Amino acid sequence: MGSFKLQFSQLGLQQKPQIPAVIITLRISCGGLRNGPRKPMWRTRVLSSEAIQAVQSLKLAQKSPSKLEHVLTTKLGRLLKADLEDALAELQRQNELDLALKVFDFVRKETWYVPDLSLYNNMILMVGKRRMIESVEQLVVQLRSEGLQPDARTYTELMGAYLKVEMVSKAMETYDQMKASGYVPDKLTLTILIRNLEKAGENALSEAIRKECAEYFDYPNKFLEEVERKHPKRKKLVII
Repeated sequence: MGSFKLQFSQLGLQQKPQIPAVIITLRISCGGLRNGPRKPMWRTRVLSSEAIQAVQSLKLAQKSPSKLEHVLTTKLGRLLKADLEDALAELQRQNELDLALKVFDFVRKETWYVPDLSLYNNMILMVGKRRMIESVEQLVVQLRSEGLQPDARTYTELMGAYLKVEMVSKAMETYDQMKASGYVPDKLTLTILIRNLEKAGENALSEAIRKECAEYFDYPNKFLEEVERKHPKRKKLVII
């Protein structure tokens, strides 16, 4: 018996093209300054086609206020909560600050929105990197107005933002507030302070922070050696 082959094209049928899943790998960070080498944590998830299209539409429309407003009310308005939050995270990953702020405000106006400190912390990190300290402080005011209180990460991000613009006294004030609120400084917080105080020439303050490490770690010297190894001091060039 001869072989029997049936082609879809002969029946007038076409196979539906498959859209490959888009896998987005996000870097999850939890500190203030990100200039030095650190071991990142990674989370892999699938970004929905709706979230991808929304991000693309926002980027295409961002130069036209009217088009951007249209995308916000149509594309974003139809997204599920998870997709909308994913779109915001993707804009943050791509460092699209203006769009991220727009979407952040949009999220806060949704009927399902519940004040979320992690959303604020991510925005404080993003805005702080741009040295927009007034916007950072405004975000802190907003989160408090929504009934939230800063946590350890909020304080760390805020310290990082202040140190970015060399506002050392405000950074130290925030550090004191963090401890007064019952939060114990972790390795990241102390590393940020030690590195940037030394960079700013505030050696006395840096030495005070180094001494405090004994209160928080069983092996403070080991931690400080690790800081020195990963972030060695720059030697000054002396020209004779």
